[in-house]
Amino acid sequence: MTCIVGLAHENVVYVGGDSAGVDCSYNILSRGDEKVFMNDAVLMGGTTSFRMLQLLRYSLVVPEQSPKKTDMCWMVTDFVDAVRECFSSKGYMSKENDKEKGGSFLVAYNNKLYQVCDDFQVQVAVRGYDACGCGESYALGSLYTTCDWRDPVKRVRRALECASNMSAGVRPPFLIMNSRGEVL
Repeated sequence: MTCIVGLAHENVVYVGGDSAGVDCSYNILSRGDEKVFMNDAVLMGGTTSFRMLQLLRYSLVVPEQSPKKTDMCWMVTDFVDAVRECFSSKGYMSKENDKEKGGSFLVAYNNKLYQVCDDFQVQVAVRGYDACGCGESYALGSLYTTCDWRDPVKRVRRALECASNMSAGVRPPFLIMNSRGEVL
């Protein structure tokens, strides 16, 4: 459960997330540990598991990018390798049909927006926005219909509001940060 929204706008990336925590019995509560955070120069927000988010925030050592690698090359090699090692060494990694499985999260790096999927593939948000979690489709629809809005924070907030009004697994309060590390 969750909704994480990312939007690239004028060389800044905005990532917002909700506060819902849902257990196996579908009990829902608002949690105080944020789903959106900075780790070094990387802004992240994710779904799947609070444990995964805690590892990304507090245990992942973000590797340096070699000047010989493009951002995408760095993401799919060094960054994802560091994430896989972190998950594996901390007991979070799972295997299904001999394939490693992690979780889904958005990454803002060098003012570009990426999504790391649960199979560790990396996708680039060519539309300039992306979302993940159970409120994803509502948020994407909202971002599409607000494409003429000039205020990126209002767009992200509206996408989260839309998802929380349509999905039982998305709840305020919302946290929005940008790739400069500012809480908005």
